[in-house]
Amino acid sequence: MNNNEEIIAILEREYKNARCALNFSSPFELLVATILSAQTTDLNVNKATDVLFKKYNNPADFAALEINELEQYIKICGLYKTKAKNIIEASKKIILDYNGSVPDSFEELIKLPGVGRKTANVVLANAFNKDAIAVDTHVFRVSNRLGLSNAKDVIETEEQLMKNIPKEKWTSAHNWLIWHGRKVCSARNPNCSICPLSHICKYYNKIIQNK
Repeated sequence: MNNNEEIIAILEREYKNARCALNFSSPFELLVATILSAQTTDLNVNKATDVLFKKYNNPADFAALEINELEQYIKICGLYKTKAKNIIEASKKIILDYNGSVPDSFEELIKLPGVGRKTANVVLANAFNKDAIAVDTHVFRVSNRLGLSNAKDVIETEEQLMKNIPKEKWTSAHNWLIWHGRKVCSARNPNCSICPLSHICKYYNKIIQNK
């Protein structure tokens, strides 16, 4: 077993039941929630959508909203003016170009306003059960610290993870890396003393060598 295989095995053991932390009941709800999740916490998004989705939960609902009305529901998520505009425009495009259904291909998803690589891959993986790796701040940080990737940007990280992780585990590994980032490998003060991966972690071993 090489290092990458051992890392994946340990992550799977530790976070086997990890799932997407955003609350949703349809591909469209997940699309909206993921757009809202940029530069904020999943907790804030869920607080907003728990109220929002009780009143509006499909493209037609959102396409008919005035921007300032939607803004009132999503202020807690930050960048709410841009997010409100993108969500409404994306809803209109889904109605006009995709018969009211969220497209299930990467190429079509990234044509929607407010949808980049991360959002598209989150929707593909969690709403459509397709093999995809979404690289958010947790995945970028943790995978590069562990040595699953060695990249300077999210696109390169995504490409390397796709090579280093078996395809059938892409979606699960995305969630394992996120949860490890939240519970152990935090940005400022990673808790290396309790990390089950410290013995093969590139970041930790570099710290040891520099002592």
